[in-house]
Amino acid sequence: MAQEAIELSIVIPAHNEENRLSPTLKAYCEYFGALYGDKYEIIVVANACVDRTAALARNVATRFREIKVIEEPRRVGKGGALLIGFDAARGSLIGFVDADGATPPHAFHDLVRRLDGADIVIATRWHPDSIVEPRQPWKRRVASRVFNILVRLLFGLQVSDTQCGAKVFKRQAYQTVRSHLGVTRWAFDVDLLYQFRRHGFRILEIATVWRDVAGSKLNLKRAVVEMSLAITRLRLLYSPFRFVVRLYDRTLGKIINLERFL
Repeated sequence: MAQEAIELSIVIPAHNEENRLSPTLKAYCEYFGALYGDKYEIIVVANACVDRTAALARNVATRFREIKVIEEPRRVGKGGALLIGFDAARGSLIGFVDADGATPPHAFHDLVRRLDGADIVIATRWHPDSIVEPRQPWKRRVASRVFNILVRLLFGLQVSDTQCGAKVFKRQAYQTVRSHLGVTRWAFDVDLLYQFRRHGFRILEIATVWRDVAGSKLNLKRAVVEMSLAITRLRLLYSPFRFVVRLYDRTLGKIINLERFL
């Protein structure tokens, strides 16, 4: 397929997702194949997998030739895997979803359809019209709200859900901010949205459908600490006090690897 023929690229980062990836790929290929024919692609970036994630993705690709599988042996984090996928994408529109299929294909398509009025469209689980099943535990909801308050205070991003794993944007917008993206772990989504805003692109948040899928490897207590450290570090990197981070990296950072949080 020629590059100009691709209208939509969907990147799916996957780390040890052999139990959840295949149904997601089949559902997305069946849905978008009916709408786009051969003018879409799905890029799976298997990041430091020690299970059969890549092999299963390639097996599904024998049925759906729109799937491309990239294996990255280094553990580069979700953000690093996404950057690899974005750089390989050929579509005029580029988006990403989680491997677990929490965002069903029709909900992702809602994002794509709203790009006529924005440069970046992101899903939010906090919109009154969003459908979240089952309702998340109160501890997770509180942690999400506290994190969002921190993001608003530190970065001025007026979005309610930076961490929802469904976003789509125009290729031109990504090419504009690509050289400014550096963090690859917890703070990646915040950095991506912050750079879009800094460069004057319009971000639109819309209601979505999000269904929790069994098998999550998230440790809430650890995630809260790591996410807080990650966005604090990111804010320092974009401030006159960036020297604090650089000094830390050259001294204590060689003993305590805080950078792994990014």
